[in-house]
Amino acid sequence: MASTTSMSSMKAFSSFKLDSQKLPISSISLNPNILSSKITNPFLPQTLKTNNVFTSKNLKTNAFFFNKPKSQPQIQALAQDSRPTKVQELYVYEINERDRGSPAYLRLSKKEVNSLGDLVPFSNKLYSGDLQKRLGITAGLCILIQNVPEKKGDRYEASYSFYFGDYGHLSVQGPYLTYEDTFLTVTGGTGVFEGAYGKVKLQQLIFPFKLFYTFYLQGIDDLPSELVFTPVPPSPSVEPSAAAKACEPHAVIPNFTN
Repeated sequence: MASTTSMSSMKAFSSFKLDSQKLPISSISLNPNILSSKITNPFLPQTLKTNNVFTSKNLKTNAFFFNKPKSQPQIQALAQDSRPTKVQELYVYEINERDRGSPAYLRLSKKEVNSLGDLVPFSNKLYSGDLQKRLGITAGLCILIQNVPEKKGDRYEASYSFYFGDYGHLSVQGPYLTYEDTFLTVTGGTGVFEGAYGKVKLQQLIFPFKLFYTFYLQGIDDLPSELVFTPVPPSPSVEPSAAAKACEPHAVIPNFTN
C-alpha cells in the first residue's frame, strides 16, 4: 500500500513540468519601484520586456543589486581628477653644513671605484629660496646605478623627502646625477602638500654640499605665503642669512624640522 502511494507520487511529480517559454510574461508580478521597462539579467541570454504602462514611458531602472558600489581605486581616481591643476613653483636650497654626518657612503660592492649597488643615505638642511629662513631638512637614500668616469661623476636612483615643519613634507623619486641638472618626480606629500604631484628640477651647485631645487607642483591649494618668495639666483657662492643659520625665531618656519 505504501509502495503504491509512493509510486503514484513519483509519477505525478515526474509529469509536472514548467515550460518557461509558454509562461505568459504578464503573469510575472513586477514591482515598478525595482524593475523597469527592461529587465536586464546577466544570467539570461536575452533582455525581457514588460508589456505594462512603463514600456510606453521608456523608463529604465536597474535593480539595486546591480548597482555595485565604487571600489577604493575608483574613488581615489575621482578624487585625483578633482585636484587643482594650476602649477605652483616652490624654490628651496639644500645645504650640507658638514654637521650631520652626511652623506654616509656604504660601499656594498666592495670595489674601490663607485659601483652598482653602493648606497648613500643622506640628510641635509633646507633653506628658503631667498635664503632668509630655515625650513627643515632633506632625508633619503641614493642607490648608485652607474659610475660615469668621462663626466667625473655618478648616476644614482634617489628616493627622498623634504620636511617643512608644520606645513608637512614632499617626497620625490628619480635620477640624481652628480655632474648635471636633472628632474625628479614628485610622488606625494602631507599637510599643505597632500595630493601634490608634478616634478622638481635639481641643480647641482657644489656636489654634495649645495643644491638648488625648483618644484613645479600641482594638485594642491595655494601655497602658504611663508613659502612663496623670490629666490636668490643659484650659484656656488650662495649662503643662508646669519639669522637663518642660527635658527632665530623670525628666521624659521613653525616647528621647522631639524
